[in-house]
Amino acid sequence: MSKIRKEKSKINSIQFRVFLLILVFGLGPMFVMRYGVLRSFEDREVSAKTLEISNQSKLLATQIASADYLNNQNSEVIDAQLNQLSNVYDGRIMLIDPTFTIVKDTYQMDEGKVITSQEVVTSFGGTVNSRYDRTYGYLEMTLPIVNPTNQDIMGVFVITMSANTIMANRDFYRSQANVLVIILTILIFFGAVGCSELLIIPFKKMRFALEQRKNGLMDEEIHVRGCAETEMISEEINGLLNNMKVLDESRQEFVSNVSHELKTPITSMKVLADSLLAQEDAPAELYREFMEDIANEVERESKIISDLLSLVKMDKSATKPEITLVNINEFLETILKRIQPIAQAANVELVLESFRPVSAEIDEVKLSLAVSNLVENAVKYNNKEGGWVHVTLNADHQFFYLTVEDNGIGIPEDSIEHIFERFYRVDKSHSREIGGTGLGLAITRNSILLHRGAIKVHSELGVGTTFSVRIPLNYIS
Repeated sequence: MSKIRKEKSKINSIQFRVFLLILVFGLGPMFVMRYGVLRSFEDREVSAKTLEISNQSKLLATQIASADYLNNQNSEVIDAQLNQLSNVYDGRIMLIDPTFTIVKDTYQMDEGKVITSQEVVTSFGGTVNSRYDRTYGYLEMTLPIVNPTNQDIMGVFVITMSANTIMANRDFYRSQANVLVIILTILIFFGAVGCSELLIIPFKKMRFALEQRKNGLMDEEIHVRGCAETEMISEEINGLLNNMKVLDESRQEFVSNVSHELKTPITSMKVLADSLLAQEDAPAELYREFMEDIANEVERESKIISDLLSLVKMDKSATKPEITLVNINEFLETILKRIQPIAQAANVELVLESFRPVSAEIDEVKLSLAVSNLVENAVKYNNKEGGWVHVTLNADHQFFYLTVEDNGIGIPEDSIEHIFERFYRVDKSHSREIGGTGLGLAITRNSILLHRGAIKVHSELGVGTTFSVRIPLNYIS
C-alpha cells in the first residue's frame, strides 16, 4: 500500500504535472505541424503536376479537335503525341466521342466501350475535372475537346497517370520529418525533465529547511529564494511558525498561571492548618476564624476550577453551541435580576435600557456567562458613591448591540490590550478582595467569538469603562 501511495504521490506532484505539460505542449504542436507541412507539400506537388498535365493536355486536345481525330483516327502524328504523352507521365489516355464511346485508348483495352462517369459527363458540359486518389496513388483529369471553329464540345480527353513520383517525394520528406520529430521528441523529453527538476529545486530546499526546523536543527526563519511563489510561501510559513511559537509560549504561560493560581489557595490552607496544629490549646474562636479562612480558600479554588472548565467548554473545537432563538430583552432582564442583589449591596444603581424588541439565535448558557461577567465586573469594580451601571440593547437588520457602561475605577491605558488574557488582573489586590480569578473576561471574549461576534472596550482611569458587544441575529455555523 505504501508503494502504491508513493507512486500516486509522484503522479500528483507538481514536478510530474509540469513535465507532462511541457511534453504535451511541446510534442502536440510539433506533430500537428509535421502533418500540416507534409500535407501542404503533397497538395502543392499535386497542384503543380495537375497544372503541368492540364497545359499539355489542352494543347493536344486542340490538335485533336483541329484534325477531327475523334471521327478519323488515321493521324500518325496525333497517335505519336498521345503515346508520347502517355509514356512521359506513365499514364493512360482515352478519347471519348459525344456518344460516350471510347474511340481511343492508349492501353488498347476499352476501345468501343461506353463510359458514363460523373467526371466525363460534367466535362461534356465544359468543365475541367481533376482528382487525386491518395489511397491508390493516381491522378486523373478530364477536359472537354472544343471545336476551334464554333466552340462546340466534340468529345472528352481523359488522362490517368501514376502519382508514384508524388508519393515517393512524400515518403522521402515524411522519413526526413520522422527523423526530425524523433530528435525533437528526445530534446523535448529531456528539456521537460530538466525544466521540471529546475522548477522543483526551490520546493526541495523549502522541504529540507522545514525538516531541519522540525528536527530542531535550525531555529532561524526559512528563506528560500528562486521564484516569487516560494518566497511568498516562505514568508507565510515563517508567519505561521511565529504564530505557533507565540501560541506555544501562551500555553506554557497559561499552564504556569494555572499552576500558580491553583497552588496559592492550597498553600494558604496548608499554612492555616499548620498554624492550628502548632497551637495545642488554641481557643475555639481562633479555630472558627481559621476555618472560615480555609473555607474561603476552598471556595476560591472551586471558582478557579469552575472558570477553567467554562473556558474549556468555550473552545470552539471542544463543543458545538446549543443554538436556540431567544428573546434578548427577557434574557437580559433575567441576568440583571440575578445581579441586582449584588448591586444593591455595593450601593450601585443597575439600569437596563432596551430600544426595541430583539430576538436572536444564541447559546443561552454561554452568552449568559459572558454578559454576567461584564455586568458583575462593572458592579464589583465600582467603589464610588452614586455609582451606576447602565446596560443598553439595540439592533439593526443584521446584528444586536449590547453595551455595559459604568462610572467605576476604570482601566489603565497600558492594561486595556491585556484584559482579555487569562489570569490577567489590572489590580491584583482588589481582584483578590472581591474574589476575581482573572478568567472572567477571557470567558466573555471566547463566548462572544463563539457567536461570531465582536467585543470592544473603552475606558478612562477614574472615569469609567464601556464594553461594546456586537452579535449576529442569525447564528452563522
